[in-house]
Amino acid sequence: MLKLTSRVFAATMLLFLFALSSITFADPVLETLVDQALTSNPEIKVSEARWQMFAAKVRQAGTLDDPMLMLRIQNAMIKDPLAFDGDPMTSKVIGISQMIPFYGKRSLMREEAELEALSNRWVLEERKVELRQMVKETWYQLYFVDRSLEVVNRNIALLDDLSRFSETMYGVGQGLQQDVLKAQLDRSRMEDMRIVLQQKRRTLAATLNTLAYRPAETEVALIPAVELTPFEMTAADLEALAEVNRPVLKALAAKIDKTRVNRLLAEKEFYPDFTLSLEYMQREPAMASPGDDMYSLGVSFNLPLQRERRHAMVAESQAEQQMAAADLNMQHNQIRLGIADALARLERSRKLAMLYRDGILPQAGNALEAAMAAYRVGKADFMNVLDSQMRQFNYEREYYDAVADHEMQLAQLEGVVGTALPVAEK
Repeated sequence: MLKLTSRVFAATMLLFLFALSSITFADPVLETLVDQALTSNPEIKVSEARWQMFAAKVRQAGTLDDPMLMLRIQNAMIKDPLAFDGDPMTSKVIGISQMIPFYGKRSLMREEAELEALSNRWVLEERKVELRQMVKETWYQLYFVDRSLEVVNRNIALLDDLSRFSETMYGVGQGLQQDVLKAQLDRSRMEDMRIVLQQKRRTLAATLNTLAYRPAETEVALIPAVELTPFEMTAADLEALAEVNRPVLKALAAKIDKTRVNRLLAEKEFYPDFTLSLEYMQREPAMASPGDDMYSLGVSFNLPLQRERRHAMVAESQAEQQMAAADLNMQHNQIRLGIADALARLERSRKLAMLYRDGILPQAGNALEAAMAAYRVGKADFMNVLDSQMRQFNYEREYYDAVADHEMQLAQLEGVVGTALPVAEK
């Protein structure tokens, strides 16, 4: 009996010390994993290559088309096609032409390409924000699983002691067989939970390794203790932070500017493009003609008569601009919702964790001690002891669940505002 009492007391005290311990807020291993994911993850590489692709298009946009070189034999006689002195109209012609867009089109094309590249750059940054959030959420899920495994292992050891104790009491006629069976059943349930948690840990570890672009079987060490991170920002503060830092807002703003440029380009289609040409004609003396060389200089341009098509192009760009503006407003709305929801969940998990840490867990420990003491002197049955033990087990897991949920909500808030959150003083 003394052995059992000391084990229960030690387990209870260990829980309290562990829950109240002070730790570092930014775990260096977690930060290393985040950095590795941001530099090595293939999805980041894809987004980065896409941005570089559009950046390369900027150098192409607005440049003139290649000039056209023309070589021609003009007015040659069919009966003697290589006789260039048979007729004074026969000439050898070389010419060059260049198409020149209407004034302002080239600069608008360059601006459009620059804005497209800028939008894709912010898409890359948004993907980094999402990946950082995914790594942190997986990390804290692993933390909950590791703490749950610790609690399960500790409870299995305690149930083993309780089972042996109940067998001893039954052997001397002071206990019931159902007490022995109930202790064994609860122990088997704990073993089942341990198997499930071990499988879940392997899956989460593989997910974390995949995010960091490491072999899936790379060992992930036990996640260290986590304490509630102090946080005092308001919804208004977070919305202001998101307005400055959230990459998706900057991407959509660049997209809106791009649609504005598209509309200006569509309006420029009502004006013609020009083609300048210069030809030199070399002639041979023929039929008393001195065969003076000649040249021709000309300009041609398209006639923008298909105005209905051009009006449709303008309407298309206007609709695209309206759609982009609505998309930006929708994103602002989603950010406000995400902040409000995360703050509500954050407050809930913080209050729950503090309630378990400061109230329920100490009370559950005292209840377990009282049940053990009453059972030793024959004033309580064994079922009360088991029920008290299982309640403490559930409360411990719920405490760690609340802590993990609190930190995951902070990670989600970081994803919503697009940057790391300032940590309040303890």
